[in-house]
Amino acid sequence: MKLPNINIAFSTQAASAIVRSEKGVVALIVRDASANGGHVLTSATQIPSTLGVDNKAYIARAFIGYINPPKKVIVYVLPADAPDLTDALGYFETQTFDYLAGPSDIIISECTAVTSWINSQRLLGLTPKAVLPNTAADSEAIINFTTTDIKDGTDTYTAAEYCSRIAGIIAGTPMTISCTYAVLPEVIDVDRLTKDEMDSAVEAGKFIIFYDGEKVKIGRGVNSLQTTTQDKGEAFKKIKIVEAVDMIRKDIKNTAEDNYIGKYANSYDNKCLLINAIKGYFSGLENDGILEKDTSVMGIDIEAQGTYLESIGKDIADMTELEIKTATTADKVFLKASISILDAIEDINLDITI
Repeated sequence: MKLPNINIAFSTQAASAIVRSEKGVVALIVRDASANGGHVLTSATQIPSTLGVDNKAYIARAFIGYINPPKKVIVYVLPADAPDLTDALGYFETQTFDYLAGPSDIIISECTAVTSWINSQRLLGLTPKAVLPNTAADSEAIINFTTTDIKDGTDTYTAAEYCSRIAGIIAGTPMTISCTYAVLPEVIDVDRLTKDEMDSAVEAGKFIIFYDGEKVKIGRGVNSLQTTTQDKGEAFKKIKIVEAVDMIRKDIKNTAEDNYIGKYANSYDNKCLLINAIKGYFSGLENDGILEKDTSVMGIDIEAQGTYLESIGKDIADMTELEIKTATTADKVFLKASISILDAIEDINLDITI
């Protein structure tokens, strides 16, 4: 009576998706003369008291969040004279987080290093992302924050000094909505852009905040991706969409590794078990409003399986689709899915006739 375990595991992941998406994890790097090393904080009251005033404020801004504060903020404190971010990035290779922001004095070469590191981690199947100042990375995993002259009534901040706040906002945005038009109540003014300039900035993959005449808020929740492909279309420019894709990829990978891989014979029946379990996971996300209702499709990838069978010397010319689908494939499982991730309401057109 063990086969249903994988169904239960995927159902549990689907049921907890909303809860998990309501509080993300922020990773921060700072430079300071004290408290060097890693710190896992669950509230602003745990910020090391020996840190400099600016660093404490930088970390505290991440905890403000948006709908929710981040679940936790993981901080790595480099020595004040650290020549680069290597030690911090090495530390974060052993941590799980959603959004990374570098030091408030981060320089161009360090932004490039963080971008390269994020991309390398994602190639390993991990899902980290970063908020960086003035970094046109052309990547769905890099948010390019470009607003300057950010005023809170007392001080004026650069984009780099406010990246922790942006990371906290995005990490505190539930999966069912976007951070578009999220208000930053502590900010009273920013560098003013015209409507055309703001439209151009967003179109160029720049994450901006702006003053609407009454308050300061986020323009649109976009990342720096510019070059789209068949596999990564326009939708991947949206932070909300990439969040959902990353969550689904991570859930399926981790659950399959923990509950399926190496634990079942590679029979057609057991492949169907996995397919049905993932279908159930998708159905859970549909019910929670993360995926569009009744649109998820999951099954054997007939084309990929046929290609594999040919590669091991099988003649598939006379095989039926069912025979290809049910054929033995050694230790390989070829699956294919189609889902529709729900976006948030961001553009409203209203035609009023009088």
